[in-house]
Amino acid sequence: MSLPKSPIFTDLYELTMMYVWFRSERVNLQSCFDLFFRSCPFQGEYIVTAGIADALSFLKNARFSDEDIRYIRSLQIFNDSFINWLSNWKFDGIVHAVREGEIVFPGEPVFRVSGPVGSCQLVETALLNLINFPSLVATKAARICLVAGFDTVMEFGARRAQGPDGALTASRAAYLGGCMGTSNLEAGKIFGIPVKGTHAHSYVMSYPTELESFRRYVEVFPDTSVLLIDTYDTLQSGTVHAVQVGREMGEQGRVLSGVRLDSGDLLSLTKKVRVTLDEAGLNRTKIVISGDLDEYILSSLKEGAAPVDSYGVGTRLVTGHDSPAIAGVYKMSAIESPDGGWEMKMKVTDHSDKTSLPGIKQVYRSFDRNGMMSGDCIELESAIDDLAPGSPLLTLALSNGTIIRPEKPLDSIREEVIGSLHTIPPDVKGLTHPARYPVSIGPELSKIKEKLMSGYSTI
Repeated sequence: MSLPKSPIFTDLYELTMMYVWFRSERVNLQSCFDLFFRSCPFQGEYIVTAGIADALSFLKNARFSDEDIRYIRSLQIFNDSFINWLSNWKFDGIVHAVREGEIVFPGEPVFRVSGPVGSCQLVETALLNLINFPSLVATKAARICLVAGFDTVMEFGARRAQGPDGALTASRAAYLGGCMGTSNLEAGKIFGIPVKGTHAHSYVMSYPTELESFRRYVEVFPDTSVLLIDTYDTLQSGTVHAVQVGREMGEQGRVLSGVRLDSGDLLSLTKKVRVTLDEAGLNRTKIVISGDLDEYILSSLKEGAAPVDSYGVGTRLVTGHDSPAIAGVYKMSAIESPDGGWEMKMKVTDHSDKTSLPGIKQVYRSFDRNGMMSGDCIELESAIDDLAPGSPLLTLALSNGTIIRPEKPLDSIREEVIGSLHTIPPDVKGLTHPARYPVSIGPELSKIKEKLMSGYSTI
């Protein structure tokens, strides 16, 4: 994916707020903002975070270009002194963040930004854009792979993704979330993701007969051919011709790698295809399926003992299909007070799910003796002593314009994600009616929250 080229990738109101703070000499007040998820997508109870590394890279390099400045000036909203100030602006805050691929839960800060309030506010739109969508896709991929298996799912969604950048972002996030590879060649080039593919129906249709198309394909790719068998009739045509080609290959000492089904009653068809292949001695030929798959369809196929070896998942993965957006938000939690200390801030509304938590916070995770996640605690960072309730999830990631944490290779992140997913309690990972993972608020944070709530109730 391409990162935003400058901080002009923002909503206008970020700049208008910044301008008012500039005019009232508040733009450099120290502040703290939290990026967190209000709820989980797909009616689930966990989120796989992605996009953290891209968010850090954006902040490191964010500058207004001369062209940006000319455009901002043309709006005739801001005075010259503010525009000149923007010309020299760079992000001068500090970021504490969870690691790329961390499993998180609603309400937990995943990206904590502190620094001058103008700078922290300006980057809100970009940060949410860079983290929300990839986290959505990574979470969907994890849900699918937990059902199907982490070495069986290919991401096939580029043609249905929301634009070229959407496709690249989705390919990376899907691999991070557990998929074993992608059909997207550009994603393979940029991110080093393994690329795989078969052929389309149009390839079969381009030959006078289906049998000839299969023969020509295995001649060119004798060791990796997966033949698409549902162009005309899966059982009476595609499977018959695949078996014929597979036997011809066997006579040459080769094995037909696989067949692919992209339509029809996949449970019934795959069972019949498997029987036919085995009766023909092609028991080493694998069955691949594709076609609007998701975790629910795969679960149903698993329950029905469908003899499927691998899956190509596209549209419903890269679009987040049943939850097309994730509820990531960015809220102020503290600002510098007149005496130089911190004034805690929280959003309070009539909707409890939109209430934010005040203060500069840390998230602590505990594990049981079997290495399974047992609970998280959100607490004021200043309140924790040597008896901290678990391991901190937020670590220093960017300071003084420098990324502190080196980015790990994508395949290493994927392996860590897979390992982490196995530590989520099984009932929390359920596809239907999953259990709520325990996230508590520490005693000091609770006191501050109650105090602020009481004060707001008198306004």
